[in-house]
Amino acid sequence: MTQIARSEEVEVIRAGLADWPVTVLLGPRQCGKTTLVRPFATSPDHYFDIHDFVDQVRLEDSNYRILDGLDGTVVIDEAQERPALFQKMRVLADRKDRNTRFILTGSASPSLYQGASESLAGRARLLSLSGFSLSEIDPDNWERLWLRGGYPISYLRELEENSMEWRQNYITQFLGRDLPALAETKLTTEQLRRFFLLLAHHHGQYWNHSEIATTLGVNYKTIQRHVDLFKGAYLLRELSPFHNNAKKRLRKAPKIYLRDSGLLHTLLGIRNLSQLYASPQLGASWEGFGIEQVISILKAREEECFTWSVQGGAEVDLVLQLSDKPIGFEFKAADAPRRTRSMTSAVESLGLRKLFVIYPGDKDYALDESINVVSIKNIRKLRAMCDD
Repeated sequence: MTQIARSEEVEVIRAGLADWPVTVLLGPRQCGKTTLVRPFATSPDHYFDIHDFVDQVRLEDSNYRILDGLDGTVVIDEAQERPALFQKMRVLADRKDRNTRFILTGSASPSLYQGASESLAGRARLLSLSGFSLSEIDPDNWERLWLRGGYPISYLRELEENSMEWRQNYITQFLGRDLPALAETKLTTEQLRRFFLLLAHHHGQYWNHSEIATTLGVNYKTIQRHVDLFKGAYLLRELSPFHNNAKKRLRKAPKIYLRDSGLLHTLLGIRNLSQLYASPQLGASWEGFGIEQVISILKAREEECFTWSVQGGAEVDLVLQLSDKPIGFEFKAADAPRRTRSMTSAVESLGLRKLFVIYPGDKDYALDESINVVSIKNIRKLRAMCDD
């Protein structure tokens, strides 16, 4: 398949360069950050790759002073691996005599590396990037995206087995090299792999640190820390419970999801669509895939995303607090979802402006004035539908 242009993401970056001295693009490794930002560099001398030995020397031998004399747009890849760089960015961003713009990429949340958030506060525009979404590819290829995930190399591989092999290597490299480089971990590589497998098998479920700690033979805080590390590396999403004033017994535990469906399927040993449709994890996989697509298309921030469930009763997979009234989303891997008592109860209890049910069929239809079923192929329409 041909390369996929990410024109909307390019425009978001370009629009911000006029107003912000520093733009930080964050996302997991290999999600396409370098391909996206490298063309913004004014010249080859304006591009620095922290993983490249020559670029390391250029920066460190000059104590980052090489950046002082550059005009135009400077791009620095994987900046989180050089914490001192953020102190330098603070000085450069506050200059009044130059109009230089800096684009930094990182594969870890600023909360994981010391000083980054404080140094860039008020000076940087933080943007996030994930793999391909249904806003970028042909909607008819949704099954390919669901099975393989959104990492460009995985999605674009010609053969299914080559895509699977790439994802297997990605997991091995992340656990053996990237995560230990990102932060201190007391778990062995084998324990990290078991932890990752446990995350996959708990995908879409309510998460309990203590239960997993017992399974791995470690303490509660170790599990809590590694959940934070996987979240900080943009591999894991944790949805906190949505609290409202309804007098009902709400579940207080969060739900967890692997953010990339391709990595989930790799860990579960799912190699093709036939295995996926026959898997007992089909519903959970569909739910996680749909959640990521909705969040991506609606550009929802992490602090706007929740789940909601009443003990022994109604639930909503995803609740977005985008305005005064929340919007709910359910994800059903069924041919023709119908209205349920749970849906009606959720709309009433939460005061939902709308509830959308995302399914793998072809047609959109309304279940009532507030509940709409939307085909995965038409998920781009959600922007307009949420505004109606």
